[in-house]
Amino acid sequence: MKPIDIQEIRSLALFREMADINFETLLRGAYIQNFPPQIELITEDEPCDFLHIVVEGSVELFSRWNGRETVMATVRPVSTFILAAVIKDSPYLMSARTHEKSRIILLPSKDVRAVFDIDNIFARSVVNELAQCYRSVVKTTKNLKLRTSIERLANYLLRQYKFAGNAVEFELKMEKRLLASYLGMTPENLSRAIKALQPYGVQVSGSRVTISNLADLIAFAKPTTSIDDPTY
Repeated sequence: MKPIDIQEIRSLALFREMADINFETLLRGAYIQNFPPQIELITEDEPCDFLHIVVEGSVELFSRWNGRETVMATVRPVSTFILAAVIKDSPYLMSARTHEKSRIILLPSKDVRAVFDIDNIFARSVVNELAQCYRSVVKTTKNLKLRTSIERLANYLLRQYKFAGNAVEFELKMEKRLLASYLGMTPENLSRAIKALQPYGVQVSGSRVTISNLADLIAFAKPTTSIDDPTY
């Protein structure tokens, strides 16, 4: 791996404070690989062999059942997936595929578990990350169960507005097909939801979103910290 790749891994909260010798142990069996778009990296129900770290591109986490498929999340640089399966030495609960050309670092799961057993600081970092993942799952469940599809879309757009630096014009970060799946609706329902938000100042042209009446959109969406704030 290039020194810049090692620095990016070391900068992650998961690895930042662990002992140097243990970090070197983790990297001993690691390797980095470039993948083209739409390559399945891991498959649901298969054994967990590696902890993956996305350093370039993006990866979709998805699941299938009874002929249906849904997008669970999109992973962007620099971040890991799927840590819980690695620590428990359990099968994957989700599949993952590259959304675009991606550069992925793979750390052998057995090495991650070995260092987890001997490095208390790393172990605490793992617990913190898993706790944050659990809270994200709770927020996602609340979003799906408590809100209508239009309310989910409205709050998603408000979060993207904040991620774009409070810009009232921004680009959607994922295709509408994937966005519909992520929000728990069909592409047809997403189109209807977009039209339903027009009276609240939302215009969507292709992937370009314009919010002309932020106050009205906020009044309709009623965002709340316990669902919409990723740092809470």
